[in-house]
Amino acid sequence: MDNILTEEATTAMQVFADQSMEIITTYGWSLLGAILILIFGFWLSKKAQNLLMKALRKAKKIDETIVRFVGSLARYLVITFTVLAVLDQFGVETTIIIALLGAAGLAVGLALQGTLSNIAAGVMLLLFRPFKVGQYVEVGGISGTVDNISLFTTHMNTPDNVHIVVPNAEIWGTSIKNYSHNETRRIQIDIGIGYGDDIDKALKVAQSVCRADKRVHKDPAPLVAVSNLGDSSVDLLVRVWCLRSDFWALKWDLIKALKEAFDAEGIEIPYPQRVVHKG
Repeated sequence: MDNILTEEATTAMQVFADQSMEIITTYGWSLLGAILILIFGFWLSKKAQNLLMKALRKAKKIDETIVRFVGSLARYLVITFTVLAVLDQFGVETTIIIALLGAAGLAVGLALQGTLSNIAAGVMLLLFRPFKVGQYVEVGGISGTVDNISLFTTHMNTPDNVHIVVPNAEIWGTSIKNYSHNETRRIQIDIGIGYGDDIDKALKVAQSVCRADKRVHKDPAPLVAVSNLGDSSVDLLVRVWCLRSDFWALKWDLIKALKEAFDAEGIEIPYPQRVVHKG
């Protein structure tokens, strides 16, 4: 009985050895080639990612978010071709797999059309940089200070500290007003005087108020002119230039100073009146 079991075990081991040798003979070189391809492919993917990110970082205008995104994209692209090469080693029809991946990609693209448009817009925003973090902008009727720019959305804080998240596609598809882009800004104040007041005197008073404030730039020089003959007043236009950091404080101070100077000189700032005549 023991001899019979020993013979069966020996036969089984012989069959296993023969099958193993056949597999090694048939697929050994393919398996070795696949392992080498995988090792080289993963090394190449990391190398390509690092080289591309290093090249993009040399261009200082490209945001770090784009650098990492493009680097990761290049890495996974190399890995995809590596996997296809490995499958080809074992005789798998890679053309069928590529066709299936293409169909799947098309389906995913259609399903995520809105998301992909946000990503595309985010890349354009990060690449062309119409605004930066910390700048005050107006986009699509929304105004605020930019807090963060990602591939999908842009985060903004309004002057009353309300946090707003705007999809990038809505920003890229509309006009963008960047109030922080230029170092200087122009202040415009409209003020009216009575028809009975001395226009030249009012112009001189307004000019002196503008020149008295050191925050007002001398070049371009302050502009004070008659802009309109209104229903109840002669309208004056006051324009001055200043640093953008002084814009609001200077505007509020000038309005107050103009009112006080006109009052001191006896120049009237009229308000609309209606005279009713009895028939």
